[in-house]
Amino acid sequence: MSIRKAVRWVVFWMTLALSFNVGVYFFLGKQKALEFLGGYIIELSLSLDNLFLFLLIFSSYCIAPVYQRRVLNWGIMGAVVLRLIFIALGVSIVNRFHWVLYIFGVILILSGIKMFFSKEAEECHNDSYLLRILGKIMPISRELDGEKFFVKINGILHATPLFAILVLIEGSDVLFAIDSIPAIFSITTDPFIVYASNIFAILGLRNLYFVLERVHNAFRFVKYGVAVILTFTGIKLSILFFHIEIPLVMSVGIIFSIIILSIIASMVFPSTKVVNEHESGQ
Repeated sequence: MSIRKAVRWVVFWMTLALSFNVGVYFFLGKQKALEFLGGYIIELSLSLDNLFLFLLIFSSYCIAPVYQRRVLNWGIMGAVVLRLIFIALGVSIVNRFHWVLYIFGVILILSGIKMFFSKEAEECHNDSYLLRILGKIMPISRELDGEKFFVKINGILHATPLFAILVLIEGSDVLFAIDSIPAIFSITTDPFIVYASNIFAILGLRNLYFVLERVHNAFRFVKYGVAVILTFTGIKLSILFFHIEIPLVMSVGIIFSIIILSIIASMVFPSTKVVNEHESGQ
């Protein structure tokens, strides 16, 4: 997909999400509209870091762009189902055991700090534990066979490396859901708002991936912005223990400001690689 087409689709999905937000405002009121907007911004910003991880996975396994689209399509469909399960379980647990929110808060703070200080090299998945488990369940062929997920070799069904990557992508999304679902609980525990904001953030991921694939080096500070957002949402949940609540409007403003500032910082202080690419292109 060309970057121009990908950008158009990203704008389309964002416009659709904002249009849905307007509908929430008219039918459910200002409070629910703010909750949806805050949840959507959180999920979209966390999804950015998820996509950076996808880039690393595809590059570390040398998966050509022509095969990436199918993996992304199935990965996004799987994410929609997995998020529904996670949200249903999460809301049920929070409604029954409210103190779980404080545990979520601590987890988010620790996740944010870890993300802030982690390096890309640490995210390499050349020897993934998840893939080793898959290899014990069924044999994995050594080479790709077009876009096929399964092939028969000597009458025995084998998973192709492309299916192994799909499993890794889905496993990564489960790990990110552990952060993203508690993060949106800092805004709302309404299952409809939580799921709707998640779905709208997920639907545009494939197109956003093709944009980031070409310009990800230009947004080196976004990762740190996402880490700060995780830490902030964790603090927001944790201080509820002391009956201190950050107003919703302020929360949405802070989260939006963090992601915008990280983008501006990336543009003002570009990486050496981006500067060299720019100079070589002139």
